[in-house]
Amino acid sequence: MTMAGTRRITRTGRRIPPVDGRRLGRWTLLAAAALAFLFIQLPLFFVTWLSFYGQEIPSYPPSGYSLEWYRAILSNERFIDGLLLSLQLGVIATALGLILAVPAALALSHFRFPGRATISNLLLMPLMVPGVVLGTAIYVFHVETEINTGLPIIGSLGGLVWGHVLVTLPWITRLVTASLAQFDRTLEEAAQSLGATPWTTFRRVTLPAILPGVVAGAMFAFVASFGNLEMTLFLVGPGRTTLPIAILQYLQWKIDPTIAAISVVQIALVFVAMIVTDRFVRLSRVV
Repeated sequence: MTMAGTRRITRTGRRIPPVDGRRLGRWTLLAAAALAFLFIQLPLFFVTWLSFYGQEIPSYPPSGYSLEWYRAILSNERFIDGLLLSLQLGVIATALGLILAVPAALALSHFRFPGRATISNLLLMPLMVPGVVLGTAIYVFHVETEINTGLPIIGSLGGLVWGHVLVTLPWITRLVTASLAQFDRTLEEAAQSLGATPWTTFRRVTLPAILPGVVAGAMFAFVASFGNLEMTLFLVGPGRTTLPIAILQYLQWKIDPTIAAISVVQIALVFVAMIVTDRFVRLSRVV
């Protein structure tokens, strides 16, 4: 009997099965993925835990638990006003982004024209430019435009909205383009051959097929607008405060679990929106 054969036999005479390399690799991959997932979720766990602390100064171990900090959110007018303005900005910027980005994605997907690659890169540019640089550039543009035209743009709600629209465009364009890449265009040709107009073809054939990409793009765009801080600092006007800015200003003067509580509220809002959206449109088809 060879030495390799003796290593597979125990003292009781039972043969030890050889190690399955594929199964070992699969379990190793699952273990690494689980560790990575836990590492990513640790900040969320600690923030949620901190939001229920009973004492004002965070320390371990906690002296008790309380919902006081969630009640403090309702009594803070800056948080409420900032939340309402952030929701308003997110909804308006997402709606305008859809109006602009969906036709742009259709044009980039359906047509070949000079400068197509340049336009595609320009639509992606807001994701590659740091928020501070983008905010500074838009602010300078607003200053120059107001000087040359006399239009009251600096600190206006309209200027802030269009700045947020610029942030939403890359998300919607890329996700809609990804949906169009999987779309069979012969369906459009068949509809048009049966007498459907271009608008009817888009409404009855194209839009239902790319709806997961449109919804996913709208969701990511809303989240990007809702949580934007760096660019908004340059564009927000007097008397207006978004929720991220309200949190930053609160941290300048006081540190208590209220910040953790408002952070949990933000996370919960986004999580509920994703669950409800995925209930009607399977985001996993695109994301």
